[in-house]
Amino acid sequence: MKSPEIYQSQFPSPMTRNYGGGRRTSLSIASDAFLFFSGAVASLLLVWTFSTFSNHQPTTNFETQTLEPKSSVSVVDNVDCERTSNGLNLHYDPPDQNFYDDPSLSYTIDKPIKNWDEKRREWLKLHPSFGPNSDERVLVVSGSQSQPCSNPIGDHLLLRFFKNKVDYCRIHGYDIFYNNVLLHPQMHTFWAKIPAVRAAMLAHPESEWIWWVDSDAAFTDMDFKLPLHRYKDHNFVVHGWPELIYRKKSWTSLNAGVFLIRNSQWALDFMDVWSGMGPQTPDYEKWGEILRETCKDKSFPESDDQTGLVYLLLKEKEKWGDKIYVEGEYYFEGYWLEIVETLENITAKYNGVERGARRLRRRHAEKVSEGYSALWETYLKDAGYGKFSWRRPFITHFTGCQPCSGQHNQMFCVIMVLYIAIYWILPLCHLYRSITLHDYQSIVTLLMSGSFNPVKKSKRRGYSVYN
Repeated sequence: MKSPEIYQSQFPSPMTRNYGGGRRTSLSIASDAFLFFSGAVASLLLVWTFSTFSNHQPTTNFETQTLEPKSSVSVVDNVDCERTSNGLNLHYDPPDQNFYDDPSLSYTIDKPIKNWDEKRREWLKLHPSFGPNSDERVLVVSGSQSQPCSNPIGDHLLLRFFKNKVDYCRIHGYDIFYNNVLLHPQMHTFWAKIPAVRAAMLAHPESEWIWWVDSDAAFTDMDFKLPLHRYKDHNFVVHGWPELIYRKKSWTSLNAGVFLIRNSQWALDFMDVWSGMGPQTPDYEKWGEILRETCKDKSFPESDDQTGLVYLLLKEKEKWGDKIYVEGEYYFEGYWLEIVETLENITAKYNGVERGARRLRRRHAEKVSEGYSALWETYLKDAGYGKFSWRRPFITHFTGCQPCSGQHNQMFCVIMVLYIAIYWILPLCHLYRSITLHDYQSIVTLLMSGSFNPVKKSKRRGYSVYN
């Protein structure tokens, strides 16, 4: 409020004005009345304000303080507000006990887990928003080493591979987890994937499938989606050839760098047996001898995950074989040297189809890409699948290139980089056509300049993950 002196200097009283001999007019009377009324109202408001603060007694005992929800807002309304665009409630976690409250729970590979199917089922009951379509929920898992790559461009290549996976997952609504730490200090290189997959199962009970994709594998058909209905009676899917497995007993009869495994007790038990051949066990060297004896074409002495998988199919087929689907009808993953020679013709075919179908050329939002993928299928019904089809290969696996370590054949890696530049991004629903070969000029120049010395080509086909 203003002081009396200031107030009087601005608004002289009637007595002061009369002292000057002035005559009061009706206007001055009205003005005085208005000022008096305004002052009275202001005083009342001021008194009311102070009385409100003085009467309010804040509660300092937080244990006894309770907040009653407004009756006009229901719990259902709150839940709906917290749901994501796909209907999942990421805020709701009831206080009911579940397997996470068990102090003996461990994510490590050396602690077996029992009754996982029941524990998952109970968790889903407690989190009902994750129930619908849970049998189609997929978590993509990949990974690389934690240290910088020894190859000067290795980290850049791994970044491009990772971006490719993120793009695919975003388009199809899959979650993705990228691991770059050893979850078991002795399970390195290709063995590191098993602890990562196992930990992902426990951390994501909402996911029905865990899909491991090696760091050096790229999605080259962004429209294609896993035909999960084919695997409804199986728990493990791997790319391979039954004839090479059971008749020739070849260690390259399948590829363990990309596999799909159901989040189940069967999977946990299977991985316990599979990892039992790894470097963390005292029988590691013995298993190397057993696997070389089983697969005569295996040239290196160490026990590896891929030959171990072949061994389980050969020696324990009755126990595991019925639940393992060996996929060979499409490129669940494909050896890149077999694929790159076909890409020019495949691209020409796709361009021809697109020129003749205006609907396929229509620009659209990325969120509705799956609808256009289904539209493409009507034009690809005669394309076939696999090696001799003109359909884009689903996943191209650059085995043997070793992009991180640099332990590769130099010309192989040059071809790989050119392949990524030309064919990797362009098929991405035509959303990234602005990417050109100029982005990769420096990579090819570096490779061709011989500024690093790659080790001679590995004797293996290079199914390493942490290379």
